[in-house]
Amino acid sequence: MARAALVTLLALLVLAPLARADGDPASDYLLTQPAFLPPDVVIPKSDADDLTSTLAAAKQKGYEVRVAVIGTRYDMGSVGALFRKPKEYARFLGQELRFVYKGKLLVVMPNGYGVSENGKPLPTAAKVVAPLPPPGTGGAALAQGATSAVRKLAAASGVQVQAAPSSGSSSSNVATIGGVIAIVVVLAVVAAFFVRPRERVG
Repeated sequence: MARAALVTLLALLVLAPLARADGDPASDYLLTQPAFLPPDVVIPKSDADDLTSTLAAAKQKGYEVRVAVIGTRYDMGSVGALFRKPKEYARFLGQELRFVYKGKLLVVMPNGYGVSENGKPLPTAAKVVAPLPPPGTGGAALAQGATSAVRKLAAASGVQVQAAPSSGSSSSNVATIGGVIAIVVVLAVVAAFFVRPRERVG
C-alpha cells in the first residue's frame, strides 16, 4: 500500500512540470524570478548573465521590471495564439502575475516589445521601447534586445545602468598577454642556444 502511494506521489511530481508547461510557462517562472528565458532557443551565457545583472542593478537602484523573452510559439504553452503579439501578451501575462507581482513587465519577441504594469497597458514605457528595432529570432539577439530595452526603460525613469564589460575585450587582452609570454619564452630559448657554445669555448 505504501509502495503504491509512493509511486503515485512520484508520478505527480514528474507530471506537475509538464502540466505547467502546457499552460503559460512564463507566468509560473516570473512569480519568483526576474526573467524568463526560452528553453528551446540557445542563448549564450554571457548574454543571459548580462540581462540578469542589468535587472539586478536596476532593481538595486530603485527600478524593478520583470522580463519574458519569447523565442517561439512553444514558449507560450497554451496561449500560443498571442505569439508575435508582444503588447497583447504583456497585458495577459501581467494579469496572470498580478496576484503576486504588480510591477512593470517587459515582453520581448522576435518582432518587437510589449510593456505592462499590473496587467494594464503602460503608454509612457511603450513609447520608450517603440523606436527599438525588432531583435529577431536568434537567442543572442533576443537577450541583447531585452537588455537594451531594460536599460532604456530604466533610463527613462532616471536610473542609469551601465553596460557590462565586453567579454571580447577581456579575451583579446588575455590573447595579447599570452602572445607576449610566448615571445619572451622563444627569445629566452634562442639566447640560451647561442650563449652556451661561447661558454664552452672559453
